[in-house]
Amino acid sequence: MSTASDLPPGAVHTRAGPVIPRGGGRDAITGAAREIFAERGYHGTSIRDIAKRAGLSLSAMYYWHPSKQHLLAALIEESTYDYFHRCDEALREVGDDPADRLRALVRATVEYRVQRRIESNIGAQEWRNLEPDNRERLAGLRRSATQLWADIIDDGAARGTFRCAHPEDARRSIVAACNAIAQWYEPAGEIGLPDLVERYTEIALRIADHRG
Repeated sequence: MSTASDLPPGAVHTRAGPVIPRGGGRDAITGAAREIFAERGYHGTSIRDIAKRAGLSLSAMYYWHPSKQHLLAALIEESTYDYFHRCDEALREVGDDPADRLRALVRATVEYRVQRRIESNIGAQEWRNLEPDNRERLAGLRRSATQLWADIIDDGAARGTFRCAHPEDARRSIVAACNAIAQWYEPAGEIGLPDLVERYTEIALRIADHRG
């Protein structure tokens, strides 16, 4: 059993046994919640389950998150902001050509759905379990994400870059295809991430009826 002198600098013992770096409690809780929500679903998970998986006491758990609902909302919010950050970075790398911007947004989205599959599926499956206040607040983020796609496709349609007769339907189809990747993609499968990005970029441009 470890003694205080055995611990690395800044690390602390936890009630459940594992050693967590000082200040790492929040990350440990988030990681534990992500795993258990994915395994058991929101209603199949208790706050005690999360604390135990994180290796923390309930009091430490409540220090960071006053309830399981608060934790679910925080998890969805953090992953959504990460998605926006990736999209912003991707769009900053290209000019104002709608086709280039669509390519960039598809790439950012496909990479996100692959690299954060668990969070993507939690956001899709557990959205219905958000309480009204949290759902209303986070729905604003979802609308902002929708607007990113709409602005690019509408601009492309207005400039003749995209010839799709129904831009809104094109947007819905492209977003649905990209989002669904999180449900079926297996990293150990036959298709790698670069090929997946290329494949879905081609699909998106076809749906938008790009005339390059």
